[in-house]
Amino acid sequence: MRVVVLGAGISGHTAASFLKKKLGKKHDVIVVSPSQYYQWVPSNIWIGVGKMTPDQIRFKLKKVYDRWGIIFKQAKATAIYPEGDTATSSGYVEISYTAADKMGETEKVEYDYLVNATGPQLKFDATEGLGPGKNTVSICSFDHATHAWEELQKSIELMKQGKKQRFLIGTGHPGATCQGAAFEYTLNIAFELKKRKLSDLAEITWISNEYEVGDFGMGGAFVKRGGYITSTKVFTESVFAENNIKWIKRAGVKKVEPGVAHYETLDGENHTQEFDFAMLIPAFSGPDIKAYNKAGEDITSVLFAPNKFMKVDADYTPKPFEEWSIKDWPETYQTPAYENIYATGIAFAPPHPISKPMKSANGTPISPAPPRTGMPSGVTGKIVALNIAHAIKTGKMVHKHTASMGKMGAACIVSVGYSMTKGLGATMTVSPIVPDWEKYPEWGRNINSTVGEIGLSGHWIKLFLHYMFLHKAKGYPFWWLVPE
Repeated sequence: MRVVVLGAGISGHTAASFLKKKLGKKHDVIVVSPSQYYQWVPSNIWIGVGKMTPDQIRFKLKKVYDRWGIIFKQAKATAIYPEGDTATSSGYVEISYTAADKMGETEKVEYDYLVNATGPQLKFDATEGLGPGKNTVSICSFDHATHAWEELQKSIELMKQGKKQRFLIGTGHPGATCQGAAFEYTLNIAFELKKRKLSDLAEITWISNEYEVGDFGMGGAFVKRGGYITSTKVFTESVFAENNIKWIKRAGVKKVEPGVAHYETLDGENHTQEFDFAMLIPAFSGPDIKAYNKAGEDITSVLFAPNKFMKVDADYTPKPFEEWSIKDWPETYQTPAYENIYATGIAFAPPHPISKPMKSANGTPISPAPPRTGMPSGVTGKIVALNIAHAIKTGKMVHKHTASMGKMGAACIVSVGYSMTKGLGATMTVSPIVPDWEKYPEWGRNINSTVGEIGLSGHWIKLFLHYMFLHKAKGYPFWWLVPE
């Protein structure tokens, strides 16, 4: 049997590692990824403030895959033929190589099972003037974060000369997600400027499409902190106030020009915000992968939602916000059209946002998309791998492992500043990720499992997790014992 995994991020790499561990040498596991590297994305923020180098958060995939016996193809998927074509009855993926020695060459890679774990396409072009090479920086990849640090150093040098600098950080599109990464980067910049005694020359502004700060695309949360129950809104506002960070909420950035961002607010008004340094997260979509049936007819809309993420075992029926339920969310991540195709991590299409959708007075949607990074990506990658391995070994398609985001908990360590003696980290857990208002009518989540604390120990934990998850990803001894 041949299992093809598209993508080698947290979800794809996790799926491939467990598939090979369970299937051994008798079956082929093939990974297709456009990058030669695995990168631990959560640590990109530290590259962006000069605390880590790219080589501290990445490694070359081929060396690890050769050791494991996984076939690696540095390429991107361009089309899926789930029924094969007139020349073959096997499903296959059409790929285009991105490796320098094969650049542009194409190949058909046949599969018995396919796992789509491609992650997001960064849609900088969805906002005019957004992104590296234009008017803002990014921390979405290690090369983007390296560039961000180069630009940040320029602002720091100007501040050392006594020149005030305006920093704008947050989301760069009305429907963007990943507020958490931008939030961490904001606080790390504030920490670094304070450490250099430059805070009095800094004006830091947070801009976000969240209805309230601390929403993070998951409708916010109520957490236990210091024996009290606090909303993430109050928690976030307090952290911002302590660091002298201003905030703009309910804002959809529509256009970025040199030194100025144009945005619309939910009340329908248009505003501008000037800056000297800006890091704004772009909109995400799935990559441009087409799908065709055996007759060569385009069936992309059968496999993919309009946002190009893959449809899975979720309820995509349009319904009012008040009727949304955790039952809408997928459990097995199997596509309904083809039982041998799965999508994990960011690659699967959510049935709806987690935060309540909002539109401006002008009809512009301004609200966060649902996050699926980190822990949910690893968990979904693992359970799909275990189910496929079981099906191959037994010949029976039985989903013994499930992982609904309406039942799954998640832990997150928010970096508030990198230092072994003065650093800070906010430790947060939520359970479940998608609020269950039927089971937990007061808070939406299990308040005993949804907690938040901030302190130096949080930084140590985040740093420990950085090395622990790289240990796991490199397949070092007992890697499978490290939880997702």
